[in-house]
Amino acid sequence: MVRAADRAERPARTSVWLEGKAPRGGAASRGGGQPSGLDRDRITEVTVRLLDAEGMAKFSMRRLAAELNVTAMSVYWYVDTKDDLLELALDAVFGELELPDAESGEDWRDQLRFIAAGYRALLVRHPWVSPLIGTFLNIGPHSMAFSLRVHEVIRRTGLPPHGQMGALSAVFQFVYGFGTIEGHFVQRCASAGMTQDEYYRQAMSTIGEQPQFAAHFASSADLLEARGGDTVEEMRERDFTFALETLIAGIETMVERG
Repeated sequence: MVRAADRAERPARTSVWLEGKAPRGGAASRGGGQPSGLDRDRITEVTVRLLDAEGMAKFSMRRLAAELNVTAMSVYWYVDTKDDLLELALDAVFGELELPDAESGEDWRDQLRFIAAGYRALLVRHPWVSPLIGTFLNIGPHSMAFSLRVHEVIRRTGLPPHGQMGALSAVFQFVYGFGTIEGHFVQRCASAGMTQDEYYRQAMSTIGEQPQFAAHFASSADLLEARGGDTVEEMRERDFTFALETLIAGIETMVERG
């Protein structure tokens, strides 16, 4: 049994990437009761699959062990805590991002559009990623590759150094918010057994029937019509594209101001 005093002496955990030790397990150290047929990559892969299918609320080490057909204690050969595993899963999905070649000579605007679109798609594809981005340091190899490439693109905008981090924040905090809301909406529609268009029409119809909102809906009819598109996905795509182009235009304006 772990005593309270022992817990108090342990340093606070900061990141699985700062533990200063190699992953436990692997062929070189197998033995002494260590489970066979597992490695950290395999455990991380199944973790991502479970998080995609069931969400973070239902995820547990026991659920993961059952999926791997091992005991829960077997998983602890490879990670110390559930948080370590979530941090590994977060970095793993960042490895799905296709990053533009820094030496390609491609215009920074096109590279920024490409990275932003990929980041948005990642957040929609894995809704559980959004809260984890704000929970962990995100200094794993894939996350760092993403961050470094983004910084390289922003440096090529021509903005002065003191403005580069502000531009980066403007673009990628926008994408984070947009992708998070989109991902949660897609997930909510799926849980309700409805398409996005069905869910949207039902919601708008219900709200529009309430007297306190009727005047607002009438005055906003031209704005809704101007959004264009026949589906929720088309409207959302137009909104995202326009917002991103507005941010790019803002960067260009700030460069011209010097």
